[in-house]
Amino acid sequence: MSEYIIRDINLHEEGRLKIDWVRAHMPVLNAIREELTREQPLRGIRLAMSIHLEAKTAYLAEVLSAGGADVAVTGSNPLSTQDDVAAALAQRGIKVYAWYGATPEEYSEHLRRVLSHRPQVIIDDGGDLVHMLHTELRDYAGEVLGGAEETTTGVLRLRALERAGKLLFPMLAVNDARCKYLFDNRYGTGESTWSGILRTTNLVTAGKNVVVMGYGWCGKGVAMRAKGLGARVIICEVDPVKAIEAHMDGFQVMHSEQAAREGDIFITVSGCRDLLRERHFLRMKDGAIMANAGHFDVEINIPELERVSTSRRTVRKNIEEFMLPDGRRLYLLAEGRLVNLAAGDGHPAEIMDMSFALQALAALYVARHGRELEKKVYNILPEIDRRVAELKLQSLGIEIDKLTEEQYNYINDWQHE
Repeated sequence: MSEYIIRDINLHEEGRLKIDWVRAHMPVLNAIREELTREQPLRGIRLAMSIHLEAKTAYLAEVLSAGGADVAVTGSNPLSTQDDVAAALAQRGIKVYAWYGATPEEYSEHLRRVLSHRPQVIIDDGGDLVHMLHTELRDYAGEVLGGAEETTTGVLRLRALERAGKLLFPMLAVNDARCKYLFDNRYGTGESTWSGILRTTNLVTAGKNVVVMGYGWCGKGVAMRAKGLGARVIICEVDPVKAIEAHMDGFQVMHSEQAAREGDIFITVSGCRDLLRERHFLRMKDGAIMANAGHFDVEINIPELERVSTSRRTVRKNIEEFMLPDGRRLYLLAEGRLVNLAAGDGHPAEIMDMSFALQALAALYVARHGRELEKKVYNILPEIDRRVAELKLQSLGIEIDKLTEEQYNYINDWQHE
């Protein structure tokens, strides 16, 4: 079997420049790489990754490889793979099966190729590897010690498997670690989503009505950035507690059908499906723009959008125009896929430094302890979360206080007066 299936190995020099750039801005992962290179704790471990294949994730693959792992990589979204980065990894001897714009059939085949190496540890982004190991490639699941999941969407799928009693190996919910969701989901998603929208549309945000659908940590970040850009922000939610939180954060909260009439820009970011559908499209203003920042391209119901439209055409790179019978035009960005990656470079390197440090340490933990774990979804150990935070502070040159022995005893003693 070929060690890689990519567009063009000759693109590797440009991809190497991208990887070197992010490496210079990922000090936490660099510190972990030094340790892994020195100790080789992953030697002999077969590791599979399905993750957005751009420079930052490529560097994570190289870090794990430096620790001794036999790494095979594919993408987790057909429009987020960067062909030059894939070539740079392949040129360094890492197994790569991915290219930009893969058809659904090609995408599935790339997943199969990665899993054909019979991994013992997996790193997943959205749950596609886990899904395939629980369906058509169940025979490979017995060799998997466990893995780590990067996204809210993927963790939701894992917990559904666990509730059904069908999870075949332990998985660590990296997404639920504090050093992930407080920074990656909030600041990373907020900044990269708007970077993708702004570079794609070249339109102003100030003064517009921005509808953010979903007020989890990702939605909070998108809303915060929209407010900073001068937008009037409207939140749509199904969780009453999050709706109150959005209200007290200073945002308008309303039903999605009312918001459909108000919005100029709609951003779905929930991990669920059908947030925008026919009843919303029929109420939208002429020129309304829709973008998705959730993992899968199901948050905006594109088949229903096509059904209510008389025509569909590309009017600018990553912008499609849907014409309604009455002449109103609705615009969809990046085919409804993750706008921050399909129309941008994803989260900033300094943000992903912490997330991928968690992934690297999670992979190491699974390699060492996977055989001892039950077939459950586990939270990241607090000491791993804390270590990543401490490495980040060191890289920033920030020193913080520590509890004295007396203070520690005071807060842990229920008998004090």
